[in-house]
Amino acid sequence: MNTDGEGFMTLHVFQGTDGVFPNDLILLGTTIYGTTSGGGNSGNGTVFAVSTNGTGFTVLHSFRNSHPTYPSYTNIDGASPFGELVLSGNALYGTTSGGGSGGGTLYKLFIPPQLTIVAAGPNLIFTWLTNANGFTLQSTTSLDTPTVWTTNSPAPVVVNGQYAVTNPITGKQQFFRLSQ
Repeated sequence: MNTDGEGFMTLHVFQGTDGVFPNDLILLGTTIYGTTSGGGNSGNGTVFAVSTNGTGFTVLHSFRNSHPTYPSYTNIDGASPFGELVLSGNALYGTTSGGGSGGGTLYKLFIPPQLTIVAAGPNLIFTWLTNANGFTLQSTTSLDTPTVWTTNSPAPVVVNGQYAVTNPITGKQQFFRLSQ
């Protein structure tokens, strides 16, 4: 939103299965991560991600309803996320106010890096955030089983806070992924 109040945009309207009562947000690149203290598959809250332009809303985790092995516990992973999210490397850390054995939980949620591919003249430029340490760019020409992935060359360089790899657009069609 602009300082004059113009430009306001709703990025997502929560429907219940994706969470209710959103509370904490954290920004990583162009992705907003957050929690809801209720809703989700079991009504115990969610962890979600959405792009800053409102696209790509995804529930990353829906807190469970009951512990599968110990029914006297409320659940194994917590309920009702509460407090601030903390980002360290490629993981989100947070707390719940309930669940576990009843007094809440401390959780860690791995965030896989997002690979961005942009065509630039005769090249493809692959980028991902530098907080995703230990990932390599791999490619294959076929997704048939067994899929054989090859580490991409050249090695990534850091450009504007992101790992970047530039490859010429030549030869067969390829599929790319980040692998750890």
